Amino acid sequence: MSDKQVYLDHSATTYIKPQVFDEMLPYLTTYYGNPSSIYTMSRITEKAIDESRETVAQILHADKNEIFFTGGGSEADNWALKGVAFANKHRGNHIITTQIEHHAILHTCQFLEKNGFEITYLSVDSEGFIKLDELRQAITDKTILVSIMFSNNEIGTIQPIKEIGAICREKKVLFHTDAVQAVGHVPIDVKAMNIDLLSLAAHKFYGPKGVGALYIRKGVKLENLIHGGGQERGKRAGTENIAGIIGLSKALALATEEMTAENKRLIFLRDKLINGLLRIPHVRLNGPVGEKRMPGNVNVCFQFIEGEALLLLLNSKGISASSGSACTSGSLDPSHVLLAIGLPHEIAHGSLRLTLGGSSTEQDIDYVLQELPSIVERLRDMSPLWKNFTDEQLHANKQAV
Repeated sequence: MSDKQVYLDHSATTYIKPQVFDEMLPYLTTYYGNPSSIYTMSRITEKAIDESRETVAQILHADKNEIFFTGGGSEADNWALKGVAFANKHRGNHIITTQIEHHAILHTCQFLEKNGFEITYLSVDSEGFIKLDELRQAITDKTILVSIMFSNNEIGTIQPIKEIGAICREKKVLFHTDAVQAVGHVPIDVKAMNIDLLSLAAHKFYGPKGVGALYIRKGVKLENLIHGGGQERGKRAGTENIAGIIGLSKALALATEEMTAENKRLIFLRDKLINGLLRIPHVRLNGPVGEKRMPGNVNVCFQFIEGEALLLLLNSKGISASSGSACTSGSLDPSHVLLAIGLPHEIAHGSLRLTLGGSSTEQDIDYVLQELPSIVERLRDMSPLWKNFTDEQLHANKQAV
């Protein structure tokens, strides 16, 4: 194992920034009163939650009464889909999403299909973008919800959210976006973008794990997901995660303040990494280039090798990466996102996702570009697919002569 440690899996999770931890600490040790109680300590925690709600709302250009704290992004996604579906089933039973959503959306849609709802899964092009005409044509008089992720967690594609929202508003259909990968990293205005519901998670922008939020536009009807007490204005039961909520709002405020400068830095590092990786033979970049890609996202496929073996050898060099979503890291199946953009199984199996963040440096990029080519070469030397390919190439060259 290498002494050097390079963390390039920020899309899976980020560390808690020191300023965020410092903000949280008093609410773990001193001001720990239950916000639902009436004594002074509880009034302090209730006020802190209210101020955190206001902070999140201002950043998203929402009203504070439209922000509801949850136990994370997956809960927010589940609540948005199930809540809208069951509250509006008298109006219709049709929901539209895409083939490349996070499994928090896809598995929820599968659950809804078992409960009488019809789901349309929109296709995407080779860079992961939906086709707006296909969305428009898919909407029927039974459609009650469109759920399309803001930016893809694997290949970094940023969808045309404002245009999608405009279509949904025109058709009088609710629009939810899973913005877990986008919030804190790109500017978002829920009103200007015609967003009715939006999911976010603190641990994607240097806040704590286990806390997120769902923006619900005023007037949107949805059933509760968690029943019990009257917390979150009666919509989400359970004693509030006070320190987590404080951490979420502080982390989001810091991320928003630093966004312009940090994105400029990450884009430079991202493009340097991409350009270096593409010098390795038989490598494919997945997803778009330029401003339509998340600033810190790099996703490539190496032909003739397995992604899992690649990750193990990178780990031996102290490089932490992934082959796709952290939520499916135990699966041996190729990424559903890569299959959806048209890659064959054998190429999709050789995927590598490197996601940059606050701890990433140019020295880290140089180190990866120094170590990765020899790892790829070593794995290809062990691969029968590579041997077959090189034998065919040699035969073709002889034939040409």
